[in-house]
Amino acid sequence: MNRQVMRRAAALGLLAGLAVSCAAAQETCSATVAQLHEACLDQTEADHGVARAICLNLRSAAARRDCREDASKANDRAKGLCVAQRDWRKASCAVVGEQRYDPKVDPKRFDTDYHHLSHPNPYFPLEIGKRWEYSGGDELNTIEVVDETKLIEGVTAIVLRDLVYVKERLHEATDDWFAAAKDGTSWYLGEEVKNYESFKGDVPRRSELVNVSGSVKHGRNGDKGGVIMPAAPAVGQVYREEFSLANAEDVAEVLSITYAYGAGGALDEFVPAALAHRLCADGDCVVTKNYSLLEPGVVARKYYARDIGLFLETVVGVGIGVQLTGCNFDPRCDSLPPR
Repeated sequence: MNRQVMRRAAALGLLAGLAVSCAAAQETCSATVAQLHEACLDQTEADHGVARAICLNLRSAAARRDCREDASKANDRAKGLCVAQRDWRKASCAVVGEQRYDPKVDPKRFDTDYHHLSHPNPYFPLEIGKRWEYSGGDELNTIEVVDETKLIEGVTAIVLRDLVYVKERLHEATDDWFAAAKDGTSWYLGEEVKNYESFKGDVPRRSELVNVSGSVKHGRNGDKGGVIMPAAPAVGQVYREEFSLANAEDVAEVLSITYAYGAGGALDEFVPAALAHRLCADGDCVVTKNYSLLEPGVVARKYYARDIGLFLETVVGVGIGVQLTGCNFDPRCDSLPPR
């Protein structure tokens, strides 16, 4: 082979390599899905092995047999969930795109003084002192913007203290970390989650910390934050709210920026008319479609009122998740319709 031919072959080889590299970069979402599916199946087998080891140490043969059967059924369910999550994630790639998710979070783009924000987001307020109360089933949820900040990758985030009570007992205590961009975008940078349970027989019966599952922090262990509310929401806009693989993977899509009850069609599903008439009278409420890539088939809608924020979350085909029952900064929150 002469030198000219060799140079041409080398060039073609380089171009082919670049083409493969570019194709891989263009299919990052799908490649991520495949990798997570493999990891999910590996974890399932590991969990099954631990369960079977536990079974070995039961005293009676009948108990060991039942334990192995239960472990086998749990393993089958876990494998089924891995497959469902894979398919759900693959479908989401068509919506969020195949590109890598690596948002540039530049501290210069964010406010540091939450007493004086550059452009407060009317649909996701972050001003210190604001407080909301929500009701959902037998849960009471209070959220307050407290006068505390968290420095995350150079960005000053404000702390929202989120407390969930079940039958008046603390069930979850979370510090959410949000950041206000100077352009008005509200960002989510993570949360410290503490999950509690209480147990009959304890004297006194008080909530016990059982795990910190769901905790996320931008910049730690590959976790990345995302947008929680754009500065100027637009119908069809899609964004990731959080990106903590196999832990917390939430996606949102803007469905309406002019919602008013009675003109929303499917968006009126499960929406209390009196609540929407009070908070969306000007036809300027924002509705988003929200889903977790870890919960196949579960789709929620979130409703936001201008200058109040989230006032309702519904689960499509199921019913109301949580509903605003009070706030301390807007007269429209006085005597809200009960849940």
